[in-house]
Amino acid sequence: MAKKYGKEIRKKGTLKMTNAVKQGLLIILVMLLSATAGVWFYNYHQTDFETLQGETYKWRDLEGNWVIINYFAPWCAPCLREMPELHHLSENLPPNTLLFAINYDVLPEDDLQAMANKFDITLNLIVANEETQLPITKPPYLPATYIVGPKGQVQAEILGEVTADILKDKIAALQAL
Repeated sequence: MAKKYGKEIRKKGTLKMTNAVKQGLLIILVMLLSATAGVWFYNYHQTDFETLQGETYKWRDLEGNWVIINYFAPWCAPCLREMPELHHLSENLPPNTLLFAINYDVLPEDDLQAMANKFDITLNLIVANEETQLPITKPPYLPATYIVGPKGQVQAEILGEVTADILKDKIAALQAL
């Protein structure tokens, strides 16, 4: 009977250890799932960029649209010359097309607003900072304009001064592909 009793103790001890291991693994699994859900939730709700006008955007929400991004700087004369053209285009955009401008130099919002006022820039200005997520990198020179297609990939890069007609024609050609 002692042997039988000893086996029962070992079995119960093993069972208790197995349950403790199961509980520990369950706790670890729940913690990992919680962390993964937290990261996913954060990334899902994280904005990719914000405009000076206070609008926030996520690239996945822009899918299905053509997005024009123009890099400029106040010290770039061709950039300032093309601003009236871009303003005209912004008022006459083709369907499913958005237009943004982004200053080449990272500026605090107050300085960016002052610059926009000084040069009468009325376009949607992206606030450039360390959190700004664009599907492009800074261009090698200015002005530079990028056209991002409906699937979020850069479809065209135009280095140099542009006009509203050039951009409309380029988008029409890309849409025809």
